[in-house]
Amino acid sequence: MTLSRRTPAAVAALAAALVLTACGSASTAGGGDGTGTAKAGTAPNGITVNLTPDQKRVTTPKVDAVAALLPEEIRKRGTLQVVGNAGTVPPLEFTATDDKTVIGVETDIAELVGNVLGLDVQHNTVSWENVFVGLDSGKYDVGFTNITVTEARKEKYDFATYRLDILGFEARKGGSWKVTGPKDVAGHVIGTSSGTNQEKLLISWNEQNVKAGLKPVDIKYYQNSSDYYLALTSGRIDAWLGPNPTEAFHAAQTGETEVIGTYSGGGADVLGKIAATTKKDSGLVKALSGAVNEIIRNGTYAQVLKRWGLGEEAVQTSEINPPGLPKIG
Repeated sequence: MTLSRRTPAAVAALAAALVLTACGSASTAGGGDGTGTAKAGTAPNGITVNLTPDQKRVTTPKVDAVAALLPEEIRKRGTLQVVGNAGTVPPLEFTATDDKTVIGVETDIAELVGNVLGLDVQHNTVSWENVFVGLDSGKYDVGFTNITVTEARKEKYDFATYRLDILGFEARKGGSWKVTGPKDVAGHVIGTSSGTNQEKLLISWNEQNVKAGLKPVDIKYYQNSSDYYLALTSGRIDAWLGPNPTEAFHAAQTGETEVIGTYSGGGADVLGKIAATTKKDSGLVKALSGAVNEIIRNGTYAQVLKRWGLGEEAVQTSEINPPGLPKIG
């Protein structure tokens, strides 16, 4: 049974089971400076992370049967135009120690997919909003950049899942506060990024709390890791809500913060999933899903997740357009 076919009650139980404290997925790195600039580090699973341009990536052979699923135009071109939003967010997408080479789990998975399809992967780095502008225009073939499947996005894009979407609340280390659900954030000052599914989750929780007569959340918005980590360490915010991978990685580097709770990016009703994202009806999604399923089958997918400390975010199979984060309103 795939996760998307579970009953709402079972999904809610799964989501609740994801509420862990300070355990391994990952977060924004930093040589202890709290800015998110990756210099050296260890993944939350204890593995030393290679942050140099010479990545020595895991590779895998081409699989002709999967490559045959490609649209003819892309197959003839021989390249896969991948778009991403590489900021200072280890271990997802970030720059190596040369300050220009893009590395991270998203990059590694995109490369493996290219291997299976027999395509040369060309990485393009743009701002978050321009990821979707580029997909809409056909400038880029696919986004590998921590994109969550949502019902609203499914109206314009096709998705091939490759990782679970787990959000985390990161706070200063040593406190007793834990987050397991909406009531735990009432009355707190919490930072997040606008236009993200974590913002939607926080707004939804706040609405539930206000209706229940609890204190509202004071939501603060930040886009740069240097800004929100300065706000966190200085006490201007009580916690930061973002992708759990970046947070656990950051906590492992600095030793100053900890993840005080995690939650499915899809909320209580849907298990959130990260997916390769293409323009709707581009004809590419079956090939992408087939390639992800091949690397899951042959074990290279697990190797990549392990090298970045993300084993807990593995999917058992790549699904095409599964249920996504519900629309709000």
